[in-house]
Amino acid sequence: MSRTERGFSFVELVLMVAIILIVAALAIPNLLRSRIAANESGAIDSLRSINTSARTYKLAYHNGYPASLRALGTAAETDEKKSCGEAQLIDDELTRGMKSGYIFTYQEGSGDLPNAAPSGGCAGWNNYTINADPVTPGTSGQRHFYTDQTGVIRSNASAVAGRTDGPVD
Repeated sequence: MSRTERGFSFVELVLMVAIILIVAALAIPNLLRSRIAANESGAIDSLRSINTSARTYKLAYHNGYPASLRALGTAAETDEKKSCGEAQLIDDELTRGMKSGYIFTYQEGSGDLPNAAPSGGCAGWNNYTINADPVTPGTSGQRHFYTDQTGVIRSNASAVAGRTDGPVD
């Protein structure tokens, strides 16, 4: 082999791999923190969307808040018209209760009786609660979120959030 051939020596290749591994080790934690922050922001936006949709539902169907996320959700794969059973106010992912690394749990009228259904309509409720909890705490999100018909979104960093937790900053 002559000295005029070009290429990398084994030592140079090992040094390059070591440098790449060091850069990756520094970048991955930042990437994970960014993903958690994005998921938490998405969960807050989804809760705002659900709150707005629940108010819209209450005004449109004159029976109170919906009984489930499904009632706020999109119609099946047909051209069904909007109804109080499928108001088409939120997207499919939220209708199924999971989006952006968070699980959304909707509970209607705790301690309340449903309002009578108007003719041809659905029974509604005077209040509701929603919890948004990370699918994998520490990986898909750090904070747990809570909201209700007041529209205030609350968070808790270590446990399921509730009415007594502080509002989101």
